[in-house]
Amino acid sequence: MNTLSRDLTTGDRIRLYRQRKGLSQTAFGGLIGRSEDWVSKVERGVIPVDKLSVLLEMSRVLDVRELSELTGRSIALTANGSHEHESVPAIRRALNTISSQLGADLPGAPLAPAELAQRVSDAWHSYEHDVDRYAVVGPQLPTLLAEAHYAARNADTNGESSVARSVISLHHLLQVFLRRVGEQTLSRVAADRALQLADQTGDPVLLGASAWNMAGILTSAGDVAESAALARSAMEVTTPGDDASPELLSVHGALHLAAAVATMRDGRPAAAWDLLHDADHVARRAGEDRNDWRTSFGPTNVAMHGVHLAGEEGDATEALRLADTVEDDNPVLPLERRTRYMVEVMNANRLKQDDYATLYMIGRIRKTSPEEVKFFPLVREAVRDLLKRERPSYRAELRDHAAHVGVLAG
Repeated sequence: MNTLSRDLTTGDRIRLYRQRKGLSQTAFGGLIGRSEDWVSKVERGVIPVDKLSVLLEMSRVLDVRELSELTGRSIALTANGSHEHESVPAIRRALNTISSQLGADLPGAPLAPAELAQRVSDAWHSYEHDVDRYAVVGPQLPTLLAEAHYAARNADTNGESSVARSVISLHHLLQVFLRRVGEQTLSRVAADRALQLADQTGDPVLLGASAWNMAGILTSAGDVAESAALARSAMEVTTPGDDASPELLSVHGALHLAAAVATMRDGRPAAAWDLLHDADHVARRAGEDRNDWRTSFGPTNVAMHGVHLAGEEGDATEALRLADTVEDDNPVLPLERRTRYMVEVMNANRLKQDDYATLYMIGRIRKTSPEEVKFFPLVREAVRDLLKRERPSYRAELRDHAAHVGVLAG
């Protein structure tokens, strides 16, 4: 089988190899456990394929011996095609250490509940607001995990609840950090531990927030039916009464958004939009944008999810129409949420083949979060698309972006 042109996107390559095998999108989807709609979106570049196990299954069905033939590049351990993040080995060792032994060799007394809460809060603040957050937060996580477990083992009755909240919040941070740097397996370990700990507390807010985190992991892994089911079950546990706290409203609403995304990817668009409309009702009741348990829930994030759902359906025109009503610089929303939203707007412009708007959004993403831009497969796909038809008027700018995200050698 001849090697394909390096200019082709991952979606182009999957489509060509599928056609060479004589498989329809429906047949191919059935062989890899995915729907025809999912295959269509992958081939059109609407959604990325960034999970190694899915690529391996595709290569088996398509008789492709080298994964680089499907992706156009060699497969490495992280999302941006480089070596694993320098903080990952120490985090992996900490997560693989028996909990009762974590922190056993730390000098001094364990952190007081208030001190631990502040340490975790500071780490979250750096992750959500520092432009170089991976470099800042990554080295802190192994020691902070050890300190959290040390504090948990030594907490008295009055401090147990506060420490448990901090430990769960820290595992949420580990989950999102590891997922963003391409460590899906470790990310799921962190999310699962948070969910188990939250279930033990019996607190619906903690359980809902942890289920929301796990739903994100499942959706990212392609387990969308399981993700939607988990989110829906947690929605029942977190149903808010008339006197519900802002935290409970935020978590309950965020679960609707998680379920909406998973349901859309499961090929049930009508049900997904219904969930979004229900989330909008919760957001109106909440009345403002909040970030309780890092859910970023409120009217703005609901509107952002409308753009996302339209994009997932492949309706770039509707996605961009909805985007015109969204204030994407809301400081209440963390950097990662704002960046992911800008990637979705960029991709809508890419699907419309508006090269200048696509390039503009890539520049905005890079300026907003120069580290983050490297971890989005859709950005790299967009850069590859633009390189195929680059124009003199933006060649230098495009090639600078391409080098930055790892598409071209610097």
